[in-house]
Amino acid sequence: MAPVTNQMLNERREKDCVSVTLERKYFQVGGTWIKRSLRPSEWQINPFAGTLVVPRFGRERLLNEAAAMRFIAANTSIPVPKLYACFEDDGAVYLVMEYVEGVSMAKLNADERKVVEKELEGYLEALRKLKSSLWGGPSGIVVPPYRVMVKVVRQEWKMRPKESKDLVYCHNDLSTHNVIVDPATLKVKAVIDWEYSGFYPAEFEGMYFRRPGPSVALEGEPNDEDHLVDIMLQNEAPHT
Repeated sequence: MAPVTNQMLNERREKDCVSVTLERKYFQVGGTWIKRSLRPSEWQINPFAGTLVVPRFGRERLLNEAAAMRFIAANTSIPVPKLYACFEDDGAVYLVMEYVEGVSMAKLNADERKVVEKELEGYLEALRKLKSSLWGGPSGIVVPPYRVMVKVVRQEWKMRPKESKDLVYCHNDLSTHNVIVDPATLKVKAVIDWEYSGFYPAEFEGMYFRRPGPSVALEGEPNDEDHLVDIMLQNEAPHT
């Protein structure tokens, strides 16, 4: 079967499918939001490089997010969408959750974002109180932050347990795009996209919610990618 393009997949979207990206299909059905990993037949040609885009940890990231949402809901007061189901079917993982009404923090002005930042700082304190000696998410899946994943290609990460519980829970993708806010009260309604989350050294949690943009260093900002990669490589389990 010949590889498809993103345009081809979007032109033949199923009912209620609102978007197809190089890694995901997204559906909204009433008050329900569904993220689905792509099947191999849906892997697409990169329009710029002409090469096939194979999503990295495409299935594992959604399985990790489901476990993370359960864990965070049970162990903190951080608002997350209600998780309805997570299951695999025909090579794809479906993550079914509540669709949370509100606006993205990224759409707020600078003064409004400052108000939201205070609440998020409290949530980060709560996350840091969750500790473990085991790397990765609550179900044992290790999906490092995006800024690590793009630097080192791995089919999977196997990490040595720490001698003490000095790993803390990190969201690892806490950008303004992943915070849903009530525009009237500026209260956080949900922190979303826990795909990369898990137990890591505290410095893995970048403070990207302090400015609009992605969870990677922008021009002029300190870049910690090489430092984090070194930490991961130093703590890998021996290959057998």
